[in-house]
Amino acid sequence: MVGICWADGEIYHGIELPGLEIMDRVDGGESFASGFICGLMSTGDPQTAVNYGVAHGALAMITPRDTSMASLKEVENLVGGKGARVQR
Repeated sequence: MVGICWADGEIYHGIELPGLEIMDRVDGGESFASGFICGLMSTGDPQTAVNYGVAHGALAMITPRDTSMASLKEVENLVGGKGARVQR
């Protein structure tokens, strides 16, 4: 999953997640958008927002079905480099 954001004349690149094993591509885009919006509304920082978008989209695609049910903590863990393993 790749994410970029253009804001205030700057381009922000989201975190990279090489080797991510995708189970289901359904809902990846919607999950990216919701993660991005959450990050932008809660922090106001475009870099954080695009990272949240990539992380939430990735968590959705490694979860079967079309709803990730990922928590904010799981998104923050993935952004922080703790891996994509879902903690339930």
